[in-house]
Amino acid sequence: MTQVTNIPYAELQLGQKASFSSSVEERDVQLFAAVSRDHNPVHLDAEFAAQSMFKERIAHGMFSGALISAAIACELPGPGTIYLGQQMRFTRPVKLGDTLTVELEVLELLPKGRVRIATRVFNQNAEQVVDGEAEVLAPREKQTLTLPELPPITIG
Repeated sequence: MTQVTNIPYAELQLGQKASFSSSVEERDVQLFAAVSRDHNPVHLDAEFAAQSMFKERIAHGMFSGALISAAIACELPGPGTIYLGQQMRFTRPVKLGDTLTVELEVLELLPKGRVRIATRVFNQNAEQVVDGEAEVLAPREKQTLTLPELPPITIG
């Protein structure tokens, strides 16, 4: 089991950074399509995608958004953080097999525990695939928690 410790608002500093990495696998694309109900064939159908501007299947753009959410929830500020908003710009496609790294940086400490965070995502070639910013409500108290284990999930 994985333990994580959050960073409460009072301990956050301008310029503070954290990162979170994950590879994009076939299973991720299938599960994301099932959960999101986004069955766009550019994500799921190799023949269709081969005729697209990308020439191959790509991951859902919001899959990168979900990784940003995971980074905020598990790294900076961490458990207890409440999302207030997110803006994103997709700058290049994410391909199956890519390893994505979410880089977070505290940009501004706002009143009432709110925090503005840069949310940038890069692939394994250090190419930026997402540029954005989030506004979150940081936790007030420091906590160390054990993350719950996810149940096994099968596809098909």
